[in-house]
Amino acid sequence: MESIARISTLLENARDLTLDAASAARSSRGSSKPLDRSQVKKLLDSRNERDVLDGLRRVISMMYRSQKTLPLFSSVVKNVASPSLEIKKLVYIYLIHHAEQEPDLALLSINTIQKSLSDTNPQVRALALRTMSGIRVPVISQIVSLAIKKGAGDMSSYVRRAAALAIPKCYRLDPSQLPQLLEYLATLLGDKQYYVAGAAVTAFLEVCPERMDMMHKHYRNLIKMVVDMDEWSQLSTLRLFAMYARKCFPRRTRTAKSKAKVVNLQDFYGEAVHVSSEGEQVLVVDPDLELLLNSIKPLLQSRNSGVVVAVARCYSAVGTPEYIQLAIGPLVALLRGGQDIQQIALFNIVSICLNHPASFVKYASHFLVRATDTESVWELKLELLTLVFPHAPPHTKSLILNELEHFSRGSNKALLREAVRAIGRCAQTDAATAPRCLRLLLGQITSLEGTLAAESLTVIRHLIQQDPAAHVATVVRLAKNLDSATDPQARATIIWLVGEFSGLNGEDNIAADVLRILLKDFASESEMAKRQIVLLGAKVYLHHLNRQLDESKLLDEFKLLDESKLLDESKLLDGGAVAAPLKSLEAGDHPTAKLWSYVLLLARYDTSYDLRDRTRLYKALLEVPQLATLMLLAPKPAPQAPSPSETRRGYTLGSSALVLAGGGGIHGLRGYEDLPDWVEDGKEPDPRLRETDAGAGSTVYSREKRVVPAAESLDAAAGSAPAKKPNGTKEPVGTKTLDDWLAEDDGGDDEEESEEEEDDEDDEEEEDEEEDDEEEEEESDEDDDGEDARLMH
Repeated sequence: MESIARISTLLENARDLTLDAASAARSSRGSSKPLDRSQVKKLLDSRNERDVLDGLRRVISMMYRSQKTLPLFSSVVKNVASPSLEIKKLVYIYLIHHAEQEPDLALLSINTIQKSLSDTNPQVRALALRTMSGIRVPVISQIVSLAIKKGAGDMSSYVRRAAALAIPKCYRLDPSQLPQLLEYLATLLGDKQYYVAGAAVTAFLEVCPERMDMMHKHYRNLIKMVVDMDEWSQLSTLRLFAMYARKCFPRRTRTAKSKAKVVNLQDFYGEAVHVSSEGEQVLVVDPDLELLLNSIKPLLQSRNSGVVVAVARCYSAVGTPEYIQLAIGPLVALLRGGQDIQQIALFNIVSICLNHPASFVKYASHFLVRATDTESVWELKLELLTLVFPHAPPHTKSLILNELEHFSRGSNKALLREAVRAIGRCAQTDAATAPRCLRLLLGQITSLEGTLAAESLTVIRHLIQQDPAAHVATVVRLAKNLDSATDPQARATIIWLVGEFSGLNGEDNIAADVLRILLKDFASESEMAKRQIVLLGAKVYLHHLNRQLDESKLLDEFKLLDESKLLDESKLLDGGAVAAPLKSLEAGDHPTAKLWSYVLLLARYDTSYDLRDRTRLYKALLEVPQLATLMLLAPKPAPQAPSPSETRRGYTLGSSALVLAGGGGIHGLRGYEDLPDWVEDGKEPDPRLRETDAGAGSTVYSREKRVVPAAESLDAAAGSAPAKKPNGTKEPVGTKTLDDWLAEDDGGDDEEESEEEEDDEDDEEEEDEEEDDEEEEEESDEDDDGEDARLMH
């Protein structure tokens, strides 16, 4: 009979394998035909596991295609008690998806799911716990809490991890369960398995991130486990450690004394004034913080880019510059990844480079633009090149300028514009290379590409305003290029620069002649250029008025007249000294006055009302030269061209706000939370709170009990077991060491003492024989206890 049963089992297995192969072949040829709802229901109600599994797969497929599967709820849920693990998984997926729509029917399956919490298979227990916490029905919150309590004490670490991940779901379902959940969370945080502790840290950040007092006794154990955790747990743990370090470790500094003393040999008599040079301020790192910073170093080699960025965030937020140097190389290595990873990595690299640009000089070649780079990637690369430019050696500077010059002559207008702006930022940050950058930009203002000419002139204007007195010849050269410049914005920029320098060299300035040439073709100019021409005419005329006023004052000062003439002259000064030149100018005697009158006539009949209003404003303003001087000839501050990522300065590395430059405001990204401020010195928690229970001889950083393998414990027990002598006494099993042999050779007197001790032992044999029986009984009890302990171990 047994052989027949065995044969039938083999045949059944062969049939299953054949059906599996046939279904696999059918699925490889094409997708199965869709069935209607009645046919699917028939499969779900079948007694064959294969049909039920096929029906459930079809239901899940329909569910993810947004088809109506709610009418099949009862037929699906009744299979929750199936012994097949695959069927359970599919039923649980369906139940979690539709439990909120049918809470009453979902509650009918809770008893079956609760029974699965006691299943012998840990996967089934964990799956049941995950399903119960995923059913978002508030009525079962207490049942879920009890299930988490049971899962937190489970022997399987897989189930304990599921219990840790279920805590945030239960908290969102019913916040009143928080006290009980905190007890379970405290237990799971102290778990010795790293994948359980990592999930507990994730739950801690979602449930009670402000309760740092719960983390004190687990701090050192979690630091040891962080290297072995999975990537998601590592991200949560590093984020928690960054906040914990800010709240528990104050930022202390000490003054480091200078090692070398400079001796001034020329100051023989000590008459020189000695300046007291204070030592350098050095950060003092707490031992526990140093343990954190050293323990996460291996994570810089992680294959997950998010973990590398998280370590860099810890180093930049709570570390010292030496640790930040360690994270720069791994961050640059992320540029070998895909375009999306490159972009996120570049945002974080730029954020660090704003504070430590010199550290990225040796990686300048990694920031060169490639033909396959997207716009967002090459914008950040150009920004990095300009940030490291002032700190780079001469050959690297030449390489960067050649790179920018190449892209400034390309066909991509967006790249062209950013390259020209990058050249301008390089010139502003490094005065030694400013002439080369200026020559490079001056060669592009005659380009037929209007965008290139306009951007080049804008950058040139910024450079000229940095040091106006040194760029007079540059303005003359720009004025000569007015005939070839066709872009309206480029022409307007050149005219504005000529007007700014119209007061130099008196009447020898080229501004009046440039104005005369521009007025010949005033009608064909763009409105932008017309506004600057009118402004140029107003400035030229105002400088002429100021020169006339200065000349009249000088003549009045150097005239030598008698008292009667001085009195008459004082009356003349009070009433008509200033009006005389104005009257002569109104009469149109000077060419500059004629040019201004011509400008007023041209603008009076222009079609632009904005231009006519501006002209009337300038005319009224010039009637009071002193006021016009304050308005039109006021010194302009030199424009600054900061790095585009200056708006992102201060955002936490790895955050969405760093990428999107949000962080609050009306149109900004909301939900951003910055790292807490450093705790004040003296208000930090007691470091003894981070000490765990251990023996007196244990060190501070190695208080966790090591898990001893079974083979090692058996060997240790066998090596330390006492062996009995033939007379019943105990003697430890072991070999003699070199010290024992030397002690026997040197101990002649010891032998005589041993003979006397033997005589004494003969007198005590009778007492020993009486105690042998009691010792044998105690030994048997100890042996039984030792065996029980080893079995339990």
